[in-house]
Amino acid sequence: MAINLQKGQRINLTKENGTALTQACVGINWGAIEKKGFFGGVTREAVDLDGSCILYDSNKNSTEVIYFGNLKSKNGSVKHSGDDLTGDVNGDDGLDNEVITIDFSQLDASVEHVALVLNSYRGQDFGTIPFASIRIYEGTPTNVREVFAKYDIANDASFKGHVAMVMGVFYKRNGEWKFNAIGDPTADRKLEETIKTVQQKYL
Repeated sequence: MAINLQKGQRINLTKENGTALTQACVGINWGAIEKKGFFGGVTREAVDLDGSCILYDSNKNSTEVIYFGNLKSKNGSVKHSGDDLTGDVNGDDGLDNEVITIDFSQLDASVEHVALVLNSYRGQDFGTIPFASIRIYEGTPTNVREVFAKYDIANDASFKGHVAMVMGVFYKRNGEWKFNAIGDPTADRKLEETIKTVQQKYL
């Protein structure tokens, strides 16, 4: 059974069979903004959200950023599925718009924190997006084997007026990887600012 994560919840990456999760996909799904037309119809405005993954060492220095402009970490342990510029225009199709795949066993030994952030590229307010969710699962972007945790980030008043958020942080403790579901909006406008915010507040 997948865990429905709450803000600030910390979980161990242990599968149903008791073994540790060594590889995870983080899928992000969101919808286009619905606007009422003059004659009662509904138009949909494409939403360009960008999921990014930042690797930090034990000194909290960022060592690599994997995002739409850099789809793979140097050693291939983190991969990004590519930029989705629209979101689900015809309602929720149940599929992820962007997927970040992390192989914990292949991460550079110096990496102790793997942060996941979401930025609204065109500055569209999170409060206007009809649905947005994150799920952590084992598998590949096209083959979901076991959903580990789910996280609904829409319908939360705290996101209104914000265009950036920290989704969560994987962190290494005593050689084991754990996950902190943060889900906090930030005042940042750009990814570069969010990288610093994570460094200062969430590691």
